[in-house]
Amino acid sequence: MVEEVQKHSVHTLVFRSLKRTHDMFVADNAKPIPLDDVSHKLKMSVKLRTDYGSVLHMPILKENFREKGSPNTGDPYGHKQYSANQGQELEYLITGTHPYPPGPGVALTADTKIQRMPSESAAQSLAVALPPSQSRLDANRTAAGVGDIYRHAGIPERSQPPGLSMAMTEAGGHKNSALIAKKAPTMPKPQWHPPWKLYRVISGHLGWVRCIAVEPGNQWFVTGSADRTIKIWDLASGKLKLSLTGHISTVRGVIVSGRSPYLFSCGEDKQVKCWDLEYNKVIRHYHGHLSAVYGLDLHPTIDVLVTCSRDSTARIWDVRTKASVHTLAGHTNAVATVKCQAAEPQIITGSHDTTIRLWDLVAGKTRVTLTNHKKSVRAVVLHPRHYTFASGSPDNIKQWKFPDGNFIQNLSGHNAIINTLAVNSDGVLVSGADNGTMHLWDWRTGYNFQRVHAAVQPGSLDSESGIFACAFDQSESRLLTAEADKTIKVYREDDMATEETHPVSWKPEIIKRKRF
Repeated sequence: MVEEVQKHSVHTLVFRSLKRTHDMFVADNAKPIPLDDVSHKLKMSVKLRTDYGSVLHMPILKENFREKGSPNTGDPYGHKQYSANQGQELEYLITGTHPYPPGPGVALTADTKIQRMPSESAAQSLAVALPPSQSRLDANRTAAGVGDIYRHAGIPERSQPPGLSMAMTEAGGHKNSALIAKKAPTMPKPQWHPPWKLYRVISGHLGWVRCIAVEPGNQWFVTGSADRTIKIWDLASGKLKLSLTGHISTVRGVIVSGRSPYLFSCGEDKQVKCWDLEYNKVIRHYHGHLSAVYGLDLHPTIDVLVTCSRDSTARIWDVRTKASVHTLAGHTNAVATVKCQAAEPQIITGSHDTTIRLWDLVAGKTRVTLTNHKKSVRAVVLHPRHYTFASGSPDNIKQWKFPDGNFIQNLSGHNAIINTLAVNSDGVLVSGADNGTMHLWDWRTGYNFQRVHAAVQPGSLDSESGIFACAFDQSESRLLTAEADKTIKVYREDDMATEETHPVSWKPEIIKRKRF
C-alpha cells in the first residue's frame, strides 16, 4: 500500500525551502571574502605610483638592505629597487626634493660621505636659514616626508598597523592626503543637571491658567486665568494672597515691573491694564489693539511696554503717558509672543505665520526676519547670560545667535505644540507643550536630559493636560508651570541626586546638530 503524501500549501513549501537554504549557508555568513593577491598588488602599485611617485627614487636605509638581502630585489608590487647600484657601495644621488645638498643632481663625494644620509634634524636646521616662504615649503617636504619615506620604502602598506596612515607628501606644492585617516566628528558631552521633581500643586483658579510671572523680590508670583481673574500667591507657602478682577475675558499675559510697583496684564478682551499694587487698582489702560492681546513684556532699562496681538501687530507703549510709540507691522498672522532686551535688536516677536522678527526699537522697523520654522512660533526665550535665544514650534526648538539671528542648532524630540519656554543661568531649558509634557534640555548641547508628564488633577478631563506657561523664580531653584487642569505646579531640583545615581545616558546620535 502506497503511503499518501501529505499536501502542503505553496506558502509552507516556499518557507521550508528558504529555511533549508539558510541552514546550508549559515556557516559562511560571517566569513570575509578572500583577498586576491594579484589584484591587491596591482592596486597598491597604482596607489604608490600615484601618491608617492615624486619620492620613490629616494634612497633606502642600509639596514633595510641587510635585512632584505640584495638591494635590487623587487618589492611585493613589482617595482625594481635601485639596480644601478648593484655590486658597489650605495651612493646617494639627491635630485632636489630637499634642501641638502644645494642644487639638483649633485652626487656626494668622498669628502662629504660623513653626511651621506641627510637626517631629519639636519634638514630642519638647514631649512631655518632659507627665506621664510621657501623654508616653510622645504621643511614640509623634508621634515614631514624624508624620515617616513626612508622607513616605509619598499614595505607593503598592509604591514602597517591599522589606523596609521602613510606620510603626507607634498609634490609640486600639491598636498596629497588620500591615505590619511580622517578623524571622526565628535560631539560635546552635555553638562550634568540634577533631575527636577514635583513638590507642590497649587489650586484656586476656576479656569485654565494661561500665564505666570514671578516678582523681582522673589516673595510672590502672579497668575492669569481663563476665569478672568489675576491671582497673587505667596511663593514660599503657595497660599493665595490676593485676587484682582477687571478683565472681561481670558487673561493671557502678566508681568511685574522691577522699576515701579506696577503689574501689567493683557487679555482676550483687547485690553492692556496697568495695576498699582499699592492700591490694587487699575490706574491706566492702553487702547489700540484690534483683537485679543496674547502677550506682553517690559523693557529692562526704559519705561516701555511691548504687547503682541491676534491683529498681527506688536505695539510699543510709553508706560507713563499711555501713548503708543510704535506699531510694529509686518507679520501676516497672529503674533503669539514678544520679548525685550537692552541690547540691539531690542524686540523679538514670534508669530503664527511661522516667522520670527527682530525689531529696531528706535526706528520701529524689522531688522531681521527668520523664516526657518515650518509651523507657528508660540514661544521665544532669551538666555540670561549668553547673547542667544531659542524659539519653540511644533516642528522643532531652534537656537539662534544675536544680533543677526544666526542659526545655532535644532533641539528635536518634543513632538507637540510647544506653548512656552524658560531657561535659567545654569543652561537648563524647559519646554512645555499642549499635551501636558515638559522636556528639560541642556542649552549648550541640546541634549534632552529629562521628560516630565505630570498627571492631571482629579476631577479634570484627560484632555485638559496642557502647559500654557512656565517660569523660574528669581533664585532659579524653583520652576512654576501654569496648566490646563486649573493648577499651578511647582518643581525643584532633586537635592539627593548625583551624577552616579542619575548618569547622563549620552548618545552622540541624540544630540546630532541638524541643519535647518
